[in-house]
Amino acid sequence: MSEIFENQPSRDSSNYASSSDLSGDDKKVGYRAATSKHLYVLATNSALHILPIKSDLNFARMVMAEVVGTFVLMFCVCGITASTQFQNGAVGLLEYAATAGLTVVVIIFSIGPISCAHVNPAVTVAFATIGQFPWFKVPVYIIAQTVGSMSATYIGSLVYGIKSDAMMTMPLQGCNSAFWVEVIATFIIMFLIAALTYESQSVGHLSGFVAGIAITLGVLITGPISGGSMNPARSLGPAIISWKFKDIWIYMLAPSGGAVAGAAMFGFLRLRDQHSSTLSSPYINDVGCPIPFC
Repeated sequence: MSEIFENQPSRDSSNYASSSDLSGDDKKVGYRAATSKHLYVLATNSALHILPIKSDLNFARMVMAEVVGTFVLMFCVCGITASTQFQNGAVGLLEYAATAGLTVVVIIFSIGPISCAHVNPAVTVAFATIGQFPWFKVPVYIIAQTVGSMSATYIGSLVYGIKSDAMMTMPLQGCNSAFWVEVIATFIIMFLIAALTYESQSVGHLSGFVAGIAITLGVLITGPISGGSMNPARSLGPAIISWKFKDIWIYMLAPSGGAVAGAAMFGFLRLRDQHSSTLSSPYINDVGCPIPFC
């Protein structure tokens, strides 16, 4: 673009060249004005072209991080499921809960600075509902999380040699019990996540471990009733790969409703005379922060 401006004289420079009656100082002033105008146009055009591209690339990285994070979570679920089947036993509750909690810790410290490690459509919807995540990005995040879960289920079934329906979550004590235990457990977890976001200065990077403990607790209290999902993507991925959607509505609606209620409840209860640097961050509307990493 600079060559175009150099080869094509502007009106200011043409007027400058044709005005023979101007003094030397006036010519210098006119030349400087024309040059400044050209530089301003170049800078404006560069900013208009570079900033959107940079923003799009950053959002693409965020979406890809959600795919990878959900993939890791679901692949670890496949691993613990396969290992218990190899031992001719059902999936142990303690083993499953510990695997889920440790995996969440790994994911938070890995992709937390990139996408804030939602890896859960319920968390994404909850933060959008309370105004800490833009709604127009919610569908993209949910698709990314679902793709990560589906990919991990398919690859895990090939690697471990188990059926994809072995990773599905199903009600074990009736649909009503499964629905409400998923609502309550996700409510507790999202209530804690909102608190971690608000109290980021006091909690710091311990929030990753605290979130992992909360996930472990959630699996322990929901496992015998609903299979311990609390994550629509975690249940939807195996259901799509197996093409079995019986009672899938429980794992779509219950975690989402519980997460929204948990975030809204903390927003209602928190003291109004306190301020958090995380919640007042200028980047909160672009990313959304379940943990104080962004």
